[in-house]
Amino acid sequence: MNSADGLAEPRMGDRVRVVLRDLARRDIEESIDWYRDNVDADTALAFVAALDAALDHASARPRTGSPRYATELELPGLRSWLLDGVPQLVFYVERDDHVDVWRVMHAHRDIPSWLLEPETSPDDEA
Repeated sequence: MNSADGLAEPRMGDRVRVVLRDLARRDIEESIDWYRDNVDADTALAFVAALDAALDHASARPRTGSPRYATELELPGLRSWLLDGVPQLVFYVERDDHVDVWRVMHAHRDIPSWLLEPETSPDDEA
């Protein structure tokens, strides 16, 4: 451990496991369905590709996500990452041995109310 918060700094090339909470899985399924049904299949596929890239990035470099909502919501450690090409945010917390993905949400939603549904209590460990 070599950081102030007690979490080991990942070395270049190291990856940690990504764990999706049930709400995040539901968010992803609903987004895929919405893009497919209301836009087109290519946009749904672009969402999936952008999400895969974001989760891969979080696995390799979890601390590069924005702490903006951690400050606004007083949830220490909460990070977010904007997907490329679609207005969706991934919300996650870095744990000792994994990245805990709480939600995947449209960037124009009322983030605080949607993020703080019961399953995403700040004290929960996945």
